[in-house]
Amino acid sequence: MRKRHYLLLSLSILALFAATIKFQSVNAQAGAVSEIAMELASETVLIESNADQRLPMASTTKIMTALIIVEDCDLDEVITVPDAAVGVEGSSIYLKKDEQIDVRDLVYGLMLRSGNDSAAALAIHHSGSIDNFVKVMNERANRIGAKNTNFKNPSGLPDDEHYTTARDLCAIACRAMKNETFKQIVSSKSYSGKFRSFENKNKMLRNYDGANGVKTGYTVKAGRCLVSSAERNGMDVVTVVLNCYDMYERSSQLLDKCFSDYKVLNLDENSIFMSDKVLCKLLKSERIIVKSIENLSFKVIPCENGKKLKAGDYAGKLEIYNQNNLIFQADLYSIMSTEN
Repeated sequence: MRKRHYLLLSLSILALFAATIKFQSVNAQAGAVSEIAMELASETVLIESNADQRLPMASTTKIMTALIIVEDCDLDEVITVPDAAVGVEGSSIYLKKDEQIDVRDLVYGLMLRSGNDSAAALAIHHSGSIDNFVKVMNERANRIGAKNTNFKNPSGLPDDEHYTTARDLCAIACRAMKNETFKQIVSSKSYSGKFRSFENKNKMLRNYDGANGVKTGYTVKAGRCLVSSAERNGMDVVTVVLNCYDMYERSSQLLDKCFSDYKVLNLDENSIFMSDKVLCKLLKSERIIVKSIENLSFKVIPCENGKKLKAGDYAGKLEIYNQNNLIFQADLYSIMSTEN
């Protein structure tokens, strides 16, 4: 009887231990392995954690694929689906060999339904082969400044040499979201084209106020990945979470914090400043991202050349401080002649 009691007690302890380990494992997956948030226009980093670790990114790869197609191709061109784009592994829009479809429908199928077959068809249409298109992807990434990114395919299928970082992927997404055609595609909750119609898989568009993109991704190796974009009060924020178990919740948290903690300060080029009795202004309008709680101060430093100024001459420098920290500076130019 005593042995049975000890056996039951031991089994209970083991069960409790196993449950604890499982809880800890699930809890550890709650956050992202790597994440970042940037203000879209300036690409100012607002939040980051482990943003430079190289990681697989699954179907968020398709952001680069779509950007290249949108920048380089005629979206209204009708193409014939090649054999190499039929029956591609993973998510699909079920293309058929020799099917007629326009590039626009393929891009929507790529971004709204994450069609790997669509990625293959677009790559072959653009570059003649998937291998050639991958070269373009890497060249374009390098041009954007994504130095820690390497593409091996246009869809995000697992490959040990297919990787990016949260920082690189966010820079690519920012570039893409500045393209109005791309933005229109990824912000669409649904689409009805000439050849196909699609519903967007991205739940952020329906569940987060102001969401306007961009792409989900998942493989066993990459985990759950999400690139999101949202606009509120004139500020657009792009976030990336890689290998994040609750990618929608975490992306929402990052966006909420950015919109709560930061605001846009617009300096109009027609704003007038005084530099040692000289009326002056900026050469162009400037956009600064500042913390909402910041107490800002402005300082104008006049030029020291002692010469009479003509309209358009350098007149001094504008500096903006948060307490004692310089957060912005720009040259000021005279708007009128100081000569009599």
